[in-house]
Amino acid sequence: MSRFILSLLLLLSFLTLNACAAQQQEAANDTAAALTRHYPQIKYQQINPSPIAGVYEIIVENGEIIYFVPASGHMFFGDLWTDDGHNLTRESKSRLMSAKLKEFPLDQAIKIGDGPNQVIEVTDPDCPFCRQSSDFFLGRDDVTRYIFLFPIDQLHPHAADKARYILSAADPEQAYEEVFSGQFDQQPLPPFTDNGRLELQRQIAKNIGIHGTPQFWINGQHVAGFNPQQFETLLNK
Repeated sequence: MSRFILSLLLLLSFLTLNACAAQQQEAANDTAAALTRHYPQIKYQQINPSPIAGVYEIIVENGEIIYFVPASGHMFFGDLWTDDGHNLTRESKSRLMSAKLKEFPLDQAIKIGDGPNQVIEVTDPDCPFCRQSSDFFLGRDDVTRYIFLFPIDQLHPHAADKARYILSAADPEQAYEEVFSGQFDQQPLPPFTDNGRLELQRQIAKNIGIHGTPQFWINGQHVAGFNPQQFETLLNK
């Protein structure tokens, strides 16, 4: 192939990519204008195309995902699935949350272990799935865990006191293991002086857009909920 033909093909490819990018940007601008016209109260972070022609994925300020049809102004909520069982909405949320990894101040976390796999956890002391996840990681020597506590008062009214006890302890790792083992489920917590760290950890989680627990970032990849199969996959990469 001559240099002239190769250069021409590269030029055509470049022009095609630029044209596609321009069309996508124009479509995003038109969608943003339609969204503002129909729903001026909605504050959004991103507008992305969806696999369905004419339907756009809108990531709103709190990190939730809605779907919008600019041609008609219709909006709908819920998870978008493929016929082979992929939850596209959950995958989009996972990509969005994975990108927030750098927002965690790891020096504010409870650190457990020194293995090669980095695991960041946002967890609630009285959440059963959080405790199952804790049991999964307990005793593993291949992880370094950075734990942030985010008790959900509406579901677990005693979790905040347990979190304050853990974060105020002289040895937070030991206190974490005591609480998550259920040691204080049927007996009162030992006396302690609250050092205020829970409020900081709660604010960190809220700033990142967390509303439920448990949440994990395993080697940079976000995982929502207790999912041991996915844990193993990410730890073995």
